[in-house]
Amino acid sequence: MRSVFVILVSIAMAPFAMAQLELAAPEEAGFSGARLSKVMEFVRRDIGSGKLAGAVTLISRYGKIVHFDTAGTYGLDDKRAMEKDTLFRIYSMTKPITTVAAMMLYEEGRFQLGEPVSKYLTEFSNQKILRDGKLVAPLAPMTIEQLMTHSAGLTYGWANDHPTELAYQEAKLDQSKDTDDFINRLASLPLRFEPGTRYHYSVATDVLGALVERLSGMTLEKFFSERIFNPLGMHDTFFNVPKDKMDRLASNHYWDTEKRAMAVIPDTYSRPVTGLTVFSGGGGLISTALDYMIFCEMVRQGGSYNGVRILGPKTVEYMTINHLTNTVRNNGADEYPGSHLYPGQSFGLGFGVITDPGLSGVISSKGEYSWGGLANTKFWIDPKEELIAVFMSQFMASPWSDETRFNMKVATYQALTELNSN
Repeated sequence: MRSVFVILVSIAMAPFAMAQLELAAPEEAGFSGARLSKVMEFVRRDIGSGKLAGAVTLISRYGKIVHFDTAGTYGLDDKRAMEKDTLFRIYSMTKPITTVAAMMLYEEGRFQLGEPVSKYLTEFSNQKILRDGKLVAPLAPMTIEQLMTHSAGLTYGWANDHPTELAYQEAKLDQSKDTDDFINRLASLPLRFEPGTRYHYSVATDVLGALVERLSGMTLEKFFSERIFNPLGMHDTFFNVPKDKMDRLASNHYWDTEKRAMAVIPDTYSRPVTGLTVFSGGGGLISTALDYMIFCEMVRQGGSYNGVRILGPKTVEYMTINHLTNTVRNNGADEYPGSHLYPGQSFGLGFGVITDPGLSGVISSKGEYSWGGLANTKFWIDPKEELIAVFMSQFMASPWSDETRFNMKVATYQALTELNSN
C-alpha cells in the first residue's frame, strides 16, 4: 500500500493542496462520527452485492475533510485494494470545469453570454434544422449561454428515433482528429431542436470547450493545466494520463445484460487515456477524489482556493442559480433518465441546481448544485450547509446509479448534528 493516508503525503509534498482543506474530526464540523460510518456501510454493502467493484468517498464541511475512505478493489480484474489516490474517468464531471474555464474568459470580456456561438465558431453560421422533412434555418441561432444550459438544440446521437440522431451516429464525431475537425463535422449536422426551446443533454459542452480553445489560442488541455489545475494544485487531473501514473487508473466496468452482472470493459472498447489530440470538454478528464474536492472547494468558496482566485464570487453565484424557464426545463423533463435532470432539479451554467428539494426524492437543500459522470462518479455542493461530497467509482451506465447517489446523500445528511438553518 503506497500510503496509509494519502492526504498526509499531500500535506508533506504539496502544502498548497491542503492549505485550506484541513482534516478534522466529524464533530468539529457538525457531524456525528459514528453516524457518518453509514457511508462506508452502504458502499461495502453494494460491493458485496455486485453493484460496485470499489469506490472512494470524500466529504467536507466548512473546508474541513471529515470523511475520506475507500472500499473494494481497483476492478474485477485488478484485486489491489482501492487507494485514496486512485485515478478515475470522470466523464461528464468534466463539464463544470469546462464551464468554469469559459466563464474565466467571460470575465475577461472575451464574449457575452447572449451572443451567437457562430460569432466565434463561424463553422456554425449556416447551421440548419430539420423541419417537416426539410433542412431550413433555425428561428434563432444558438447562443453561448445555451451551450452552458444544454438548451442549444444539440444532441448526443444516443437515440435511434430521429433522423438527426442517426446523422450524429453516422458523423462519427468521436473519430475527429482534432477540435477543428470535430466542429466541422458537428456544424454540418442539423440541430435536434430549436435553440432555446428545450433542455436536452448534448455535446454542447464539447462545443464550449472548442470555444475556449478558439478564444484563448490554447488547447483545452493546456488551458486547464495552466489556468486551473496548476494554480489550484490539482496535479492528478488530466486528459492524457502520464506514464508514471497509469498504474493508479481504476478498471472501468459495464453492465452485461446477458449475464446480468458487472463486467470489465475490454481495453479495445475503452476510450483512450493517452495520446489524445481532441480534448473533450464534455467528458474527457481523469481525476482523483481529492483533486475534484479541491475544484469543488474553490467553487464553494466563491471562485477562490488557497489564495488563488479563479472566478469572482458574483460569477459563481450567477452560475449556480437556475437559468431555465419552467417551459424549457419541462420540455426536456420527460427524457429522464437520459436527460440526467432529476425531479426538483433544473440547470444553471454547467451545474444541475436543486430548485425544489421536496420533489427531489432524497434529502437535499434548495440551491444545492451538482453533476455526475457516466461511469458512476458523482459530486454535490450544498451552499446552505457548506458541505461537499465526492463519490468515485467506475461502472458505466450502472443500473443502480440513482440508488448509489441516494444512498450517499442519505448517509451524509443523516450524520449531521448541526444545521446552518438552525
